[in-house]
Amino acid sequence: MIPRIAILLVAGVGSRLRPWTDDRPKCLIDVAGESILARAVRLLDAAGVERYVVSTGYRERQVRDALVHLRDRVTFVHNPDFAETQNVVSLARALATLRDGESFSKLDGDLVFSSSILDALGATASEGAVAVDTRGSLGVEEMKVVVVDGRIAAFGKQLVPSECAGESIGIECFRSRGALRIREVVASAIASGRTNVYYEDVYNDALEQVDVRPVTVAPDAWTEIDDGADLERARGMFSSARRSI
Repeated sequence: MIPRIAILLVAGVGSRLRPWTDDRPKCLIDVAGESILARAVRLLDAAGVERYVVSTGYRERQVRDALVHLRDRVTFVHNPDFAETQNVVSLARALATLRDGESFSKLDGDLVFSSSILDALGATASEGAVAVDTRGSLGVEEMKVVVVDGRIAAFGKQLVPSECAGESIGIECFRSRGALRIREVVASAIASGRTNVYYEDVYNDALEQVDVRPVTVAPDAWTEIDDGADLERARGMFSSARRSI
């Protein structure tokens, strides 16, 4: 099973999704009858998640209101510098609420995905498991991964596509010693002023000590929503008829 704690990063402005994000955070955009955030929580609940840590930024109050039904199952952490820093800061604030060694899943707040991805991650026993799409095209924008002997050896947007196994989609699980090491490297990055890098760039600092494995996911089981074209694609992929998938 996936860890009982899920971290959701929903701080971003979503500027490329305007006008949809003029009056709401990206995670509250409707896709096939429910918001991105509501779908994620529904699937995570079904997978056994008991506690949520939600890292907010843009229009924080709306996110809090949307999750009021979770009551004491959710902890909110706010990143007041969300417009000037990268997502590693939001992750650091969330990780600071965990106890040493507590296992957790981490999800980006702009993903629409199938429950099959959570099932696949939950079936692994490694210290770290990362959902990777191995069949999509890789360009400048994709967060790519290099895999060596079955382990992830590097994350990075700057990696050479032909040398990479696929794209890290933004859903990971870290357990026990792996979770502790990720907490340590993220905290160290923030302490040293590395606030304008992606959290995956910081994951690289743990890869020699933590066994992080790729978990292959199907291209039609997920999509990231960055702009209007992505939104229309998501609404087609996850129509009301497929809502429970």
